[in-house]
Order: sequence, then structure tokens, then C-alpha cells
Amino acid sequence: MKRTLVALLFLLAGCAGERADFDIVIDGATIVDGSGQPAFSGDIGIRGERIAAIGDLADASAGRRIEGDGLVAAPGFIDIHSHATGGSIEGSAVVQRPDAENYIRQGVTTVLGGQDGSSMGDVGAFLAYLDENPAAVNVGVFFGHGSLRARVLGEDDVRASTESINEMIRQVEQAMQDGAFGLSSGLEYTPGAFADVDEVATLAGPVADHDGMYISHIRDEGGRLLESVDEVLEVGRRSGARVQITHHKVIGKGRWGMASQSLAMIDGARAQGVDASSDQYPYTASSTGLTILFPTWAKDGGFDALVERLGDAAQRMRIRQEVIDHITEERGADPSTIVAARCGFDASFNGKSLADILVDRGLGVTVPNAADVAMELVEAGSCSGVFHSMSDEDVRTIMRHPWTSISSDGGIPAMDEGVPHPRNYGAFARVLGRYVRQDSVLTLEEAVHKMSGLPAERLNLADRGLLKEGALADITLFDPATIIDTAEFGNPHHFAQGVVHVLVGGVPVLDLEEMTGMRPGKALRHRSH
Repeated sequence: MKRTLVALLFLLAGCAGERADFDIVIDGATIVDGSGQPAFSGDIGIRGERIAAIGDLADASAGRRIEGDGLVAAPGFIDIHSHATGGSIEGSAVVQRPDAENYIRQGVTTVLGGQDGSSMGDVGAFLAYLDENPAAVNVGVFFGHGSLRARVLGEDDVRASTESINEMIRQVEQAMQDGAFGLSSGLEYTPGAFADVDEVATLAGPVADHDGMYISHIRDEGGRLLESVDEVLEVGRRSGARVQITHHKVIGKGRWGMASQSLAMIDGARAQGVDASSDQYPYTASSTGLTILFPTWAKDGGFDALVERLGDAAQRMRIRQEVIDHITEERGADPSTIVAARCGFDASFNGKSLADILVDRGLGVTVPNAADVAMELVEAGSCSGVFHSMSDEDVRTIMRHPWTSISSDGGIPAMDEGVPHPRNYGAFARVLGRYVRQDSVLTLEEAVHKMSGLPAERLNLADRGLLKEGALADITLFDPATIIDTAEFGNPHHFAQGVVHVLVGGVPVLDLEEMTGMRPGKALRHRSH
């Protein structure tokens, strides 16, 4: 009833706005426009779905006035790496939970899915579905290289033939014509891991032709970090595509401090004409499936082939040793850093680390014992996991870099399901609350730029990402003194606090901290479409 009433009041205000100068005026906010320039005080006049005026609008008439005193007005935040979409239309979180409340309460109005090389094959059909069934947020997608390779070549470790390459080129070209923002890869995952740089650079060719982006979960974020960063930059050199190292991080305690080296590589490539950048989420833990602990060769042929190899005594011993090596080298030989987030086969494991499970069983907390538990969990169906393997100093170093956007690498989780990474609920608010207000790592203007103007520039979203006359009225208003993430590791299902209003295309989606039930989000297509 409350949502219906709010929606009705807004529609009535819109009718009144036909006789007024503006449908909505935001009064007296501190405007941080997304450009990185200093904040200023002013009013924002909205007519229809666009910003019609910014300045002193005290004498203008409006269908509704929103009090901005004490609040920051910023462009709606753009999550350049989201898992709001899936491998199918019906399987997409944004289709299942279109209100996207976890995003809206962070001030996010636009999400880009199809990440880490995983996406549905028919971009056009998905976007057409969203045209008819909009969400509260705007949604765009990348086309996934790993999913593409699986369709054309299967899950096996094979070299692509000329015929296969041509078929993949055709599908990338079709996806770009349908509105994809570019090509994503997950070179640490199979089957994407079986591709070489020649294959990826070739497939990035149609992306460059459409001025799109190649965005990559690099091949190795730990021991081969620098080589993996250079591989992405090489794709940019060869193809001419804009390239992005996504969720830029340094895995493994023995490598902490290397962020400055990987960032220097980006700077060097930019100086040579490669249009390169990165994004990050503001946490010292990552999240992915437990199979990340396992060697690539063991995953040749897909998940079922991995389980079959675990059933062979000789191969199991070889896999076990490599899992031991991984936990030792990449996870600091500490089983407590590897936490099961969601185990579909047994929820009792959710939120428990490998160390916790060993203690529960009365076993020693050793790396070999942790490897045995990891193999057992994978054989049972595997789990998503949270991995505590990064340093806050590297997070801060990457965050300060001028070409780093803020992202979440999160999706739209079902409330109270599993124990997922808190980034799903808090990434953007965490930057503003902790890294701006509390620790002064960024200025407010820098942070907002990294959440709006910068990702919009990287994605060629010409009419989003900035508060300016003529831009679409995707606007978030938040209290800079209170905005903060409340989701925690082990207790993640809590919304961020401090965002007061969110407008998407001029329509209030969050109004005085209450969801309105409105879903004005657009299916976004890259401008070359």
C-alpha cells in the first residue's frame, strides 16, 4: 500500500509538473557533479527524464521540491563490474529481483553484467526482455568470452581452429551490433583459461571496431600478476580496443605491495597509446568458487571431468598436492582465510572456513587437511567462497590511481540466502563512509568521479555519469556524515545506510529512504548499436 501511494503521489506531481517549470526541483544540495571538480551548492531542476537546469531555482515552479540541505547530490553510481545478469534471462538476478534494493540503497543506478567471461549468448533477446520488463536500475551487458568458447569449442583444452575463430568473431560482432558494451574474459577460469593471447586479441577486434571495451578478470592475480596485466595490455596493443583490468588486486601475502608495479604498467601503456584502466571493489577479500583452488589442467573438460579425476587415486594425489601448493602460496598457508559462502548441497557449511570445518571434526588445522576438505566439498557439488588474501594498503594504492573506477563485483542476492561477500550490499557506501569520510584516502569529489563520471567515460555513456543540463536524471542524494556500509563478513545481509533519495530517469526509486516500487530502469545498449 505504501509503495502504491508513493507511486500515485509521484504521478500526480508529474501531472502538476505539466503546468510548472519543472517536474522536480532538488533544493539547496551540495552538488558533486561527477567530473572531479569541486563541489558547489545549488538547485537541480528536472523535467521528464532529464536535468533541465542547475543553479538558483528558488523562484521556479515545480510539481515537487526535494529538500537537499545537508545532502550531497551526485550522479547515480555506475557499477562497471556487476553480476546482476546471468547465463540466461530467467536466471538473471535482475530479472528475479528487479527492485535491486541492495544497489539502490548504495546509490547505484546503472549496472554492467556479463562479467568474468560469463554471459548469455543472445544479448539482443535479453535487452529486449528488459525493454518490456524493466528493473529499478539501468542494465547493460558485456559479451562473455568463456561462455562463447564453451558454445563453440566445449569445455576442453583445445586450440581454436580458423573455422572456430571465425565463428566466434561472428558472434562477437553480432553481440556488439545488439548493444553489448564489449567483450569480457575470465582467463583464470576454464574454458577461458585455455585461450591464448592471440585468440583473445583477435576476438577483441570487432570490439575495437565498435569502440567497445575488453574487460578482463586476468589470468593470475597472484604469482603471475604482472605477466597477466601485461597480457591485457597486449590485447589493447594488438586490437586497438579499450581495455580494463577488472577487480584489480594483489593476491597472496608474499606479494603485497605489488599494486604500484601493476599500476605503473597501466601508466606506461597509456603513455604508449593503449587506452587502459582498471576498477576495484574496496575489500581485502575476494569471492569465487572453491574450484579456484584447483589446477587448471584438472578442470579440462568441465566440472564433471574434475570430479571424475578426483575419483582416480593417482590424479587425486596430484591434484591434492597442487591444492596444498595453492593454499600455501596464494592463501598464506592459512585455512581460516578460505570461507564457504554458499554450499547448495549442505547449508551447514555456509559461513565456515576450512579451519572451522577441521576444528568441528576434531582434526588438525593444517594445509594438507584443508586440501582434503576442499576436495570433499567440490566432490559434493562445490561451494562459492570468500578468500581473505589481500592487503588494505594495496586496496588504497589502487583506489588512489586516477584511472581506477569503483565497482562491486557483486550481484543482487536473495536476502538471507547463504553468507556471501558483503560487497553485494556495501561497496559504494563503504568507499564514501570509510575511505572518504573516515580515512581521507580520497576526496568526496574524487570518489564520486570514480563511481560516475569515470566509468561513464570508459563505457561511452555520454548522457549518464555527470550532473549537467541535458543529462539523464539518474541522481543519488546521500548524507555525507552518515553514509556507510553495514554488511560484514559472516553477517552480510544488511543494506547500506545514508542514501536518502535515488532517482532513475527522473523517477524516484528511493524516496526519503523508502523504496517506491517504481522500476524506470532502461536496457542500455552501447552507442555503436
